[in-house]
Amino acid sequence: MKRVMLTVAYDGTNYHGWQLQPNVVTIESVLNEKLSGLLKEEIRVIGASRTDTGVHALGNIAVFDTAARMPAEKISYALNQRLPEDIRIQESREVPPTFHPRHQASKKTYEYKILNREFPVPLYRFYTHFTYVPLDVAQMQKAASYLAGEHDFKSFCSEHTAVETTVRMLYEITVEKAGDLITIRVTGSGFLYNMVRIIAGTLIEAGKGRLAPESLPDILNARDRAKAGPTAPACGLTLVKYTFSGLDG
Repeated sequence: MKRVMLTVAYDGTNYHGWQLQPNVVTIESVLNEKLSGLLKEEIRVIGASRTDTGVHALGNIAVFDTAARMPAEKISYALNQRLPEDIRIQESREVPPTFHPRHQASKKTYEYKILNREFPVPLYRFYTHFTYVPLDVAQMQKAASYLAGEHDFKSFCSEHTAVETTVRMLYEITVEKAGDLITIRVTGSGFLYNMVRIIAGTLIEAGKGRLAPESLPDILNARDRAKAGPTAPACGLTLVKYTFSGLDG
């Protein structure tokens, strides 16, 4: 028996998120089905991040145990032959049997993309959030600067989120613009439910001039979801990568 780690990229448009749910197609359900068919045994993957409906990934992580003799590094090639075109394995490798992607110390990076122009572009509709209201990127950058570091992000997670603590560490948060495309990039030790989308929605409000950047410390201290901005749409969000402590490569 060996434990195999998959790096999974997907377009989340046509899926009801990552996690198994009854009567709908999810990323996890497709991986379980195709791996079980490939390896001729029942496979149940464990995902690192349970992304929501419409959220995309360049590097989500899943692990599973198998008794199959196929080398771990070859599984990616064989599995990609069976997967739909909007899901692709970027790497498969063997990891220690004790490795668990949700229990291992890690850094996770998300990007939220905003198309900011007068009219939408159809080719971007599934991968960006469109707004025609001009956004002041300098104000968004200033607001973002208050979120870096360790804080209680209770104001930036969905109400009734069941976690032991809402304290999280953001190692880096940047806002950059290239042409009509604004990218919010966030790297942290972990994220609360809808945290990145609420951060994006709050920074958009700052960019529109509806929220003063200097109010961010008060929003954090309030620990009240109603004080932060709206939850930005899922389509603009992509899980870019994971980095695990103590795992080479």
